[in-house]
Amino acid sequence: MTQFLASVRDLGEAQVAVACGADIIDLKAPDRGSLGALPTEQIKQIVTALRGAKPISATVGDLPMEPAPVRAAVAAAVAAGVDFVKVGLFPGGNGPQTVRELQHLTRRGVRLIAVLFADQDPSIIAPADLWRAGFVGCMLDTLDKKRGSLTAVSPPSFLQNFVGSVRDTGMLCGLAGSLALDDIPVLSPLEPDYLGFRGALCRRHCRTDQLDGERVQRIAAALRTAASCPSSAPTGEPATPGRELSSRKLWGIG
Repeated sequence: MTQFLASVRDLGEAQVAVACGADIIDLKAPDRGSLGALPTEQIKQIVTALRGAKPISATVGDLPMEPAPVRAAVAAAVAAGVDFVKVGLFPGGNGPQTVRELQHLTRRGVRLIAVLFADQDPSIIAPADLWRAGFVGCMLDTLDKKRGSLTAVSPPSFLQNFVGSVRDTGMLCGLAGSLALDDIPVLSPLEPDYLGFRGALCRRHCRTDQLDGERVQRIAAALRTAASCPSSAPTGEPATPGRELSSRKLWGIG
């Protein structure tokens, strides 16, 4: 089953997301960019309060692709106690070198998830190279939230190829980017490990507004419905329960 990642900006929102059905709690500051980072002390507060109730990921900010600042930000998030750290591979700078230099952290067991941007240059680095660098996951997001959802900026064939290329490495695969309820029946058949939401969970569908528990419940219910629908499996491809169990183990779910 495709998991539900809910991006939250504080402890109150995190508790609402857990109570209303989110599978993964993602910590970010939406008013600080597409992958804005929360202060380290706030991350620690949330991690301590949730006490392992759900897997927790955190973004490290909209950082230039240079090894030193990215390494420092990742180290701070790890010290705060999160389970996964999301690193955006932004245009410019030196993405490949930055990824290579993060290997000293992945070799110590730090679980990194790379974020590529569909509306920029998602080919900045191949999933296979991320896997070789020790990343445990790769997701596709959007940088410019005004352009619409991921399904508006990427054709179905591209999304299917992306999910396939990530899955072929054995890494977790996620899809996000201004996703709404209507995107779930389009994306669930691709069988990503998780779909990430922020704006659709908030009042007025505004990503910088307050999380709304009722909206969180709607997304959770829609994902459960998609998983139970026979047509949710890609045409000609059987369900993959073994892979689902492996993904759940990596997330620490179940």
